[in-house]
Amino acid sequence: MLTATLLTLSLAVTGSAAPGLSDPHKKDIAMRLVSSAENSSLDWKAQYGYIEDIKDERGYTAGIIGFCSGTGDMLELVELYTKRKPGNVLAKYLPALRKVNGTDSHAGLGPAFTKDWKAAAKDPVFQRAQDDERDRVYFDPAVRRAEKDGLRALGQFVYYDAMVMHGPGGDRLSFGGIRKAALAKARTPAQGGNEVTYLNAFLDARKAAMKAEEAHEDTTRVDTMQRVFLKNGNLDLKPPLKWKVYGDSYTIKN
Repeated sequence: MLTATLLTLSLAVTGSAAPGLSDPHKKDIAMRLVSSAENSSLDWKAQYGYIEDIKDERGYTAGIIGFCSGTGDMLELVELYTKRKPGNVLAKYLPALRKVNGTDSHAGLGPAFTKDWKAAAKDPVFQRAQDDERDRVYFDPAVRRAEKDGLRALGQFVYYDAMVMHGPGGDRLSFGGIRKAALAKARTPAQGGNEVTYLNAFLDARKAAMKAEEAHEDTTRVDTMQRVFLKNGNLDLKPPLKWKVYGDSYTIKN
């Protein structure tokens, strides 16, 4: 019997392994799936200018991946943008972003900030900064961890979506804690476990974490999206894909 490592190498040599989220097209599918849940739209590239307070105690949520003024990732994004383009329209808010970090405060921000965010979103430099921070903080770590766990494209997406919503931390309501809870119930494919069994355990742990936070207690992005793909056995996340989020129906044909 081939070990997980040898099987991976064998598939790579024969070319029979289906692409994971590192494939540009599969990555775009993942972004459309997340956008359906985060923005009720498949057009994720239209979300650079999105910004609002969704009342989840994280301050403003904005951009293509929901950067938050209260969790530090929005601050790091604006710092990167300012490093690449000094004097940009958001640079003046850096002191305020540093002060509100860790809180849900709008102090020093407010309507002027949201207006300037939308203006900055038209700048390709800011768009690229959002793309790069998404990859650095969320996408790349999620995919790397999923690949190490022996998960295919669906599992990689499951990890990515969880990291987007819950953050990459290690506490029980963050990605690390959710994965730890799943590992207490099932083994990963890399550990010799069944992929479907493990992903069901992960989604169970994810739902528990979501229900522990009022702003995330609606679990349809798990129930009528991810669990649907899993029940269909679509571990490679191959189109066509049909799902619902918050009652709205979506389709990706290819």
